Amino acid sequence: MAMHQLLSKIESAADLKTMSNAELTQLGAEIRDVLCNLLSTRTAHFASNLGVVELCLALHSVFDFRRDRLIWDTGHQIYPHKLITGRYHEFSTIRTKGGLMGYPNPQESEYDLFMTGHAGSSVSTVLGLKSGDDLMGQSDRKSVAVIGDGAFPSGIVFEALNNAGGLKKDLLVVLNDNKMSICPRVGGVASYLDRLRTTPFYAGLKSEVIKALNRVPVLGDPVERFLAQLKEGVKAGLHGGMLFEDLGFRYLGPIDGHNLPLLKKYLQMVKDLKGPILLHVVTEKGHGFQPAAADPVFFHTPPAFVQENGCAIPKKSSGGVPAYTQIVSESIGEMMAKDSRVVVLTAAMCQGNKLEKVRDEFPDRFFDTGICESHAVAFAGGQAKAGLRPIVDIYSTFLQRSYDQIFQEVSLQNLPVIFTLDRAGLTGPDGPTHHGTYDIAYMRVFPNMVVMAPGDQYDVRPMLNLSLQLNQPSSLRYPKANTETIPGDRAPVELGKAETIRSGRDGVILCLGTLLGDCVRAADVLAREGLDIGVVNARFVKPIDREMVERAIRESTFVITVEEGCLMGGFGSAVLETACDLGLDTSRIRRIGLPDSFVEHGERHEVLADLGLDTAGIARACREMAERCSVVPHHDGGGTATI
Repeated sequence: MAMHQLLSKIESAADLKTMSNAELTQLGAEIRDVLCNLLSTRTAHFASNLGVVELCLALHSVFDFRRDRLIWDTGHQIYPHKLITGRYHEFSTIRTKGGLMGYPNPQESEYDLFMTGHAGSSVSTVLGLKSGDDLMGQSDRKSVAVIGDGAFPSGIVFEALNNAGGLKKDLLVVLNDNKMSICPRVGGVASYLDRLRTTPFYAGLKSEVIKALNRVPVLGDPVERFLAQLKEGVKAGLHGGMLFEDLGFRYLGPIDGHNLPLLKKYLQMVKDLKGPILLHVVTEKGHGFQPAAADPVFFHTPPAFVQENGCAIPKKSSGGVPAYTQIVSESIGEMMAKDSRVVVLTAAMCQGNKLEKVRDEFPDRFFDTGICESHAVAFAGGQAKAGLRPIVDIYSTFLQRSYDQIFQEVSLQNLPVIFTLDRAGLTGPDGPTHHGTYDIAYMRVFPNMVVMAPGDQYDVRPMLNLSLQLNQPSSLRYPKANTETIPGDRAPVELGKAETIRSGRDGVILCLGTLLGDCVRAADVLAREGLDIGVVNARFVKPIDREMVERAIRESTFVITVEEGCLMGGFGSAVLETACDLGLDTSRIRRIGLPDSFVEHGERHEVLADLGLDTAGIARACREMAERCSVVPHHDGGGTATI
């Protein structure tokens, strides 16, 4: 830490205002060193943070965001901002349990206004902040949104731009254009931005405009004249920025996002201009660290690495067990090879969903919509209506953005769209913005929807094959975790049928999802203590296995439901609803799952343990129910009940 002479002394971003450009450049180098050091210990968002160092320093040098407003869209590029807003000495704790969050967090700092973990909302929230400040008599507060080109095509962005252009509020939108989201960006907006950044006008900006800016005062009419000339120059080049101009924004750029003096000059110029401004800044993802700049996709969230001769060498992992994401991706590829109707859609997450091989083998049947989940689902609905069998492969937390389309364009039409929900349950260090907490509850409410969750690797392929045979929508969830397979003779996957893993006369655990292994291990622990506990792999929450629920309640002393999802409206709730409909006693049922609160970040196993969802926690819940129900431990060789 001692090598960071400037960074270690910064108590708040206000300290930047007295620093020279040379000192700010040194500060940027120190920030990049901290980021590289972090990646020697754990995985973290990397390339995106390297790309915004100069932009972050310039913004905090010109504005005072203790009072002014700053929203970082898709907040994974928040690390430089955290380092210069008083969190340098805590930075080594980022993305660890009890440490700094890897996204903006208002509980950490007055500089963080919103916990932004999803893309696209920054322009809307900044416009809301500006509107609120004006109505509250604080119109002198400046409002700035920083949004990447990958997030820019999101539908909500254009809704906000449209509204802002009509309201004519004073706000600044900084478009951070690095030609990427997580993977290379796609679509018409991406092509439009490419045309802007390749104009001859931009090529001359780095030298000629810097000279011109140094002769332009920062206030008054000369600025207006310069901006008018600049706008006309862009128009003459390639009609640059006219999309934004027509929406009511004054367009400036594109400018070099790694030239600190230039950035500061432009930001100072636009700071007091009236009306909506869009400043187009061109950056390089991974800037300052050659391996990350050369491969920004891999270095978005790379594994921990060590540096050898200027190269980043990933640390060796101990595991050879495939992750659920990999198994699902392979299964999708197999389905596409066998059935030409099968197509797959993702929303800018080809790498995260491990679909690169599918994309390369079936380019005509792979669709990346960009960060446009609502469009992806409606698009899939149209494909299904035309006779295709679309698989919508989107993280659980991001699929929430398409809730209305799941309702209107899929479930209401009863179309055979298959939803594969990656990162369901706890995502570990990414924290509350990314945990897949709510999908069981939000999918099971829709008529026609089949909702299932594999208990282990064995269930994945049969469930996907079953979904392909259904003439109705279906949902399959799986966690960001390595697979395991429960040993023993396994029952085939049948629609709405649970699987008995082991029987038990004292109690039974009904598990939905991949905590099944922990449930089996908990039953093993309890067996050694004289408690005979059965375990059921529920497989389906809709349609739920009503016969299984009835047998479990009638024939067992108590029932524990287990799920890696919210308790409110989840699998346990479905069991209670079923029991109520059947007129059964529900007093001996206990649900364990995710609480009615936002779960903080930490390694997945740590958070599961804290919530009582690991082997020890599940065993503890069974002991408590056994005591409550006056079950006497016995050691006579096992149970007789059949579940």
